[in-house]
Amino acid sequence: MTTAPALAAKPEIPRAIWVLVAAAFIIALGYGLIAPVLPQFASSFNVSMAAAGAVISAFALARLLGAPGAGILIDKLGSRPVYLTGLFIVAVATFFVAFAQAYWHILLLRFIAGFGSTMFTLSAQALIVRVTHPSIRGRANALYATSFLLGNIFGPIIGAALSFLGYRIPFAVYGIGVGLAAFVVWLFTHSRHSGKTLPPNKPPMQLAAAWRQPTYKALLATSFSNGFVNMGTRVAILPLFAAAIFEQGAAESGLALTAFALGMAIMLQFSGRLSDQHGRRPMILIGLIVCAAATGVFGMATSFWPLMILSMIAGVGSGLMAPSTQAALADIIGNERSGGKVLSTFQMTQDAGQILAPILVGWVAEVAGFGAAFGLCGALLGISLVTFAILGKETATNSTKGAK
Repeated sequence: MTTAPALAAKPEIPRAIWVLVAAAFIIALGYGLIAPVLPQFASSFNVSMAAAGAVISAFALARLLGAPGAGILIDKLGSRPVYLTGLFIVAVATFFVAFAQAYWHILLLRFIAGFGSTMFTLSAQALIVRVTHPSIRGRANALYATSFLLGNIFGPIIGAALSFLGYRIPFAVYGIGVGLAAFVVWLFTHSRHSGKTLPPNKPPMQLAAAWRQPTYKALLATSFSNGFVNMGTRVAILPLFAAAIFEQGAAESGLALTAFALGMAIMLQFSGRLSDQHGRRPMILIGLIVCAAATGVFGMATSFWPLMILSMIAGVGSGLMAPSTQAALADIIGNERSGGKVLSTFQMTQDAGQILAPILVGWVAEVAGFGAAFGLCGALLGISLVTFAILGKETATNSTKGAK
């Protein structure tokens, strides 16, 4: 008597992904410790507000400048050594901020940390591409994004609880925390286990090969608008909007950012699996529609609850498309190639949007008001939507869908 063929076992999340998830949570938790005190610490050296803000811009600028080199290193050396080196650079540079004796010490150390940040960020993305089965790429990227998001949510809470320790201690704690994350990754991807945890290095995918695919161009447009709106405008302009509208502007802007993070965190629990089951393209298109609609009318949120609701809706839209954009990138690169240059170009477009947004949107808000500023953001997301609808193709094949 014969039995029916057994169904193919559902691929499991690789151990390397869980290692990256644990490290990402530690890193994000630590960043939440220093984010609230960094500008204040810089200001304590009697510099202008612009100079205090420059320590944040220096970090982002270093990430942008360092991305091409990091991509080349990943293709030549592999993801693991670049990841560990990036974490080590961030750990050391951040730890020594605690001992800064002048403003330029902070500026220089944060610039150095930016290079390390782009190294470990791109390496983590490259590792996810290499070790994850195509049918669970959405789930794997959603899991990784969730770990970072939770760290960013709980980090500021812990940072507030430790505020009595002063400006310097959080940097020392973060430096030690990143060092701990590096040790966790080193230990669990050690050569004794590398045969099971990490596949061998793969030949690089040339950027020109990715550029020939219209979907990659559409993903770059989505990356730029996401960095511009959800990373640049939301963080830099939302607090100014809240301060202009509400008596307790700092509190309202903080709650709005939390509502965005909450909406994104909730959606990430479903969007990765939906991406694997139904494809990347519909999740990206729906996410862009939701983000564009919520952001475009954000300037009308002149009372508390509309501000919270629109922030949460925008977070839902971001959570819808985030795993699918990363999964689509991974689909383009494939498991048999290294994609350092392809991934670094994608990140550079996102960082460029994040850097440009506070300047451009801030100018529009000053000249034409916050309604026009947020309307500009909604229009940019709308352009990305049209671009992806025309150029973006489904990257998940029928054989890789349906991981239930």
